[in-house]
Amino acid sequence: MKISARNRFKGKVVDVKKGATTAHVRIDLGNGLIVTSSITNEAVDELELTVGSDAYAVIKASDVMVAID
Repeated sequence: MKISARNRFKGKVVDVKKGATTAHVRIDLGNGLIVTSSITNEAVDELELTVGSDAYAVIKASDVMVAID
C-alpha cells in the first residue's frame, strides 16, 4: 500500500456497528488507544472488515484546533 498520508497506524478491528448507511469502526492501536471511524457500509463490505481484522487508521487533517476554557 502506498499512500500520501503520514499519519497511519496499524491495529485490530475491535467493533463494527452498521447503521442505515454508515458504520462505526473501532480500531485498537495498542496501549489502550482506540480510534473510531465513520465509513459507509459499502466500504466495510468492500474491505471485508470484521472484528479481529488487521486494519490501518489513516488520519489526514488540514487543521488541528486547540481550545481552553
